[in-house]
Amino acid sequence: MLAGLLLVSALVVQSTPAAPAAANIPPSENTARAALEKSPRHGEYVDVKQSGGAVPIRTWVSYPERKDKAGVVIVIQEVFGLSDWLRGVADRLAKDGFIAVAPDMVSGLGPNGGGTDSVPSRDDVVKLVHGISPEEAITRLNAVRDWALKIPAGNGKIGTVGFCWGGAKSFAYAAAQPSLAAAVVYYGTSPEDAELAAIRAPVLGFYGGDDARVDATVPPAEAGMRKLGKFYETHTYDGAGHGFLRDQEGRDGANLKASTDAWPRTIAFFNEKLK
Repeated sequence: MLAGLLLVSALVVQSTPAAPAAANIPPSENTARAALEKSPRHGEYVDVKQSGGAVPIRTWVSYPERKDKAGVVIVIQEVFGLSDWLRGVADRLAKDGFIAVAPDMVSGLGPNGGGTDSVPSRDDVVKLVHGISPEEAITRLNAVRDWALKIPAGNGKIGTVGFCWGGAKSFAYAAAQPSLAAAVVYYGTSPEDAELAAIRAPVLGFYGGDDARVDATVPPAEAGMRKLGKFYETHTYDGAGHGFLRDQEGRDGANLKASTDAWPRTIAFFNEKLK
């Protein structure tokens, strides 16, 4: 009887699905906190001042370990605010050689003028983020960019990468900020046709195949950018869902597969554009 129980136990252990293998990509939401705790790279919070006496923007900055100056990437949050996962993405960018600057776009909007950490629930953070007007988002991103240009270890080249809500803002910021060097969009909606003409930066976009709401905005943007002679390269991953880089364990491996293809392309793009 004991031998039989041991055999059953062994079979159960062997049939348990293994966790996704480690790869050269950011951590998932489930592993971000542990990855941050183990990171050897320097990360710190700074308060980025805004003009007109507005509340400073609390910002997480991750620095690479390198001898020369580095390009800067502004990491634009999902609707979930400045989370451990977003800081994990910033740390991964630092590992890949960039100074990563992740602003808390909720700064000053939470209870008692706080940011993401002051808000009682994720749903409440989402409501605050959706309440940020397009104009306010651009104002905040410009303040962060102006601060980032003065980082002594930076080389003066600045790009953006955004996810979900932040992916849409990354694309929109390319239209609003003519000096942006590069923009990466992860599953964010595209700007209206009228905004595309102002874009100077090359844009790289990654999308889940099972994300019809966002994906419906991609073909019109592709056509508009192509007509204007502007760079917009897109990759859509079959079976992957919205938020695949954060939810790498989801959708029967499709999200992880998408992540392991999209992230190296992101780094190669920034290596080329932020020299």
